[in-house]
Amino acid sequence: MTNVQHEIDERTNLTNSNKFELLLFRLGADSALGQSELFGINVFKIREIVAMPSITPIVGATPHSLGIVNLRGQVIPVFDLPAIVGCTPKTGLNIMLVTEYARTTQAFAVESVEDIVRLDWKQVLSADSSGAGRNMVTSIARLDGNADGTRLAQVLDVEAILQMVSPSATPEMDDERKIGPELKLKPGTLILAADDSFVARSLIERGLKAMHAPFEMTKSGKEAWDRLNAIADEAEAEGKTILDKVCLVLTDLEMPEMDGFTLTRNIKQSPRFSKLPVVIHSSLSGSANEDHVRSVGADAYVAKFVAEDLAKTIRSVLPH
Repeated sequence: MTNVQHEIDERTNLTNSNKFELLLFRLGADSALGQSELFGINVFKIREIVAMPSITPIVGATPHSLGIVNLRGQVIPVFDLPAIVGCTPKTGLNIMLVTEYARTTQAFAVESVEDIVRLDWKQVLSADSSGAGRNMVTSIARLDGNADGTRLAQVLDVEAILQMVSPSATPEMDDERKIGPELKLKPGTLILAADDSFVARSLIERGLKAMHAPFEMTKSGKEAWDRLNAIADEAEAEGKTILDKVCLVLTDLEMPEMDGFTLTRNIKQSPRFSKLPVVIHSSLSGSANEDHVRSVGADAYVAKFVAEDLAKTIRSVLPH
């Protein structure tokens, strides 16, 4: 019990300091240079790491599906991650990463697991800003800081990968019958949203449009924070406050440069923004994460991606 509490405390301290832990793994030789590159997934998404078990193939399965496995009483789909990203394992599929993501559990086969590293989100650059491909990669982690020749790891966009391998599971975010009546926002205000995943931004945009809610989308916590300050400057120049321009901030947790915990804390600790409602919308679920959310002062937490839950949560924190 003491060890468990220590682990919880350690992770709480990480979220209080814009840091996170990244699981590093390899998938084999890439198709471009034939090199074995490092890839990463946030440790918060990993339920467990196991040696590759016996897998039962499924007739008519989607491409890149290896089949299913029964693990601790739960039947879980297993996907061939090297094949998805275009790599060829040199030693085979040896390890299975079991992930919990956006209310689902699935496993990814990889060649090897290298390490768990503790990083500051400032060491992570958006895939867009770094010029890297964005289809399956959200960001690039500089493992040794900003030094020349630093090792780089590609942080995978699990949302995009899941949509690719299981398109039928793509959530409906624009069903107005489920969402209910349009949101009633203060005239002239909008929702400022932040998410680093291209797929997530697309789904959020569909949901907010279905709610008939004006919004502005950003790609990281830092971009959202900078934009919030710019809007506040504009408001003050007009003799107004931020609440006359922005009615709510909707933010993901995992984002390059500045995570959602830090963004929320900055907002709630600023006299300029403290009354602005913040809703955290994340694929990181579980009571520990929800405790972290409360600790930084967020007004609400909602797990991705269910449009009616998002609409209900937004309504609950807006002024009535």
